[in-house]
Amino acid sequence: MSNPISAYIFDLDGTLLDSTGIWLDIDVTFLNKRGILVPGDYADKIAHLSFPETADYTIRRFGLRESAAAIMQEWMDMAVDAYSHAVPLKPFAKEYLLALKERGAKLAVATSATPALYVPALRRHGIDHLFDIVCNAETVGYGKARPDIFLQTAKHLGVPPQSCMVFEDLLVAVKTAKSIDMKVYGVLDEASKTDWTQIKKVADGTIKNFYNAPLPRGR
Repeated sequence: MSNPISAYIFDLDGTLLDSTGIWLDIDVTFLNKRGILVPGDYADKIAHLSFPETADYTIRRFGLRESAAAIMQEWMDMAVDAYSHAVPLKPFAKEYLLALKERGAKLAVATSATPALYVPALRRHGIDHLFDIVCNAETVGYGKARPDIFLQTAKHLGVPPQSCMVFEDLLVAVKTAKSIDMKVYGVLDEASKTDWTQIKKVADGTIKNFYNAPLPRGR
């Protein structure tokens, strides 16, 4: 008999937060300053990486002579204002979180974003208090190509992976969460539209917004 779902784990960028456009603008601004056009595959290559992993990848790919710390600070300076004042929630995300909380579900965030970005965004939308734990890849040490962040989130919630439902917009993260027996719903986002057909094959279900997202049964 399968474990009942009692915990819900959410990615932020592209899943709860409609932030894809912000990061595309940052990529363009950052690379154009260095005389580099953004390659067509760049966003896909960095999508599942942690902030430090993204900086290291960018340095290697473009042969930059700057430090990872300096690059991350430049990105941060551009992003903090956007997350504090502009990045919206995905449609019906807050309503869905409140509905889950009312039904006694445990809620968590598993994100590649840093606290300097997600803390003001969650507070501004009035949803920070809804989550039992926020785990970020920077603290865990790995991006979502590895299961560490999902396993640590489940451990903090006090539930086995089989009792978790994960919401993700990226194919690599969907595959990783599925590999540890979590139930996974794919969330449509502009950044991952090219992988949508594959996401629908791998995930247990998919949603275009949170209006019809699944709720716990029998509560």
